[in-house]
Amino acid sequence: MGAFLVTGGAGFIGSHLVERLLEGGQPVICLDNFDPYYELELKRMNLSSARNHPQFTLVEGDIRDQRLLDDLFALHRFRVVVHLAAKAGVYQSLTRSEEYADVNIRGTLNILEAMRTHHVSKLIFASSSSVYGGCTNIPFVETDPADRPISPYAATKHTGELLCALYHHLWNFDVACLRIFTVYGPRQRPEMAIHPAFV
Repeated sequence: MGAFLVTGGAGFIGSHLVERLLEGGQPVICLDNFDPYYELELKRMNLSSARNHPQFTLVEGDIRDQRLLDDLFALHRFRVVVHLAAKAGVYQSLTRSEEYADVNIRGTLNILEAMRTHHVSKLIFASSSSVYGGCTNIPFVETDPADRPISPYAATKHTGELLCALYHHLWNFDVACLRIFTVYGPRQRPEMAIHPAFV
């Protein structure tokens, strides 16, 4: 049985997913670069219950590192890739657009290329509700246009969706793009609007 690769697995959503997969008997490789967007100790604590699990492996590294990805895909036979790793945050992207593009676009392309090279075709990609941008239809539906981003972050996430669609079209990847809205709960990022400290 192949392992799950979870990129960004030390984050809020990723760490919960890692735990659920391990509880379900799935082997998990977690790839995270521990970006200092918020306190690194919080991210390390997120994985505290997974660290000693016999089917869990933590790899500290960056999705922009093509050699690392190639080595990782060569070493493990991945069954599914859950790609959660990204530069998060709409407002920071306004002043750091080049970095956001580098991580969210080039990093995603690196993941897709590693999958293609190593014959892994199942991908869950974490997109964002931000892709709806200037859309005025409320509530949003999947068929609403996503071609009017209003932040560099949103543009990078929409580009990631387009890349996933391309790899589905050209190489028959089985892809689900999740346009995630405001998720809240234990281990949530400290700057989010709904934080357990305020509930």
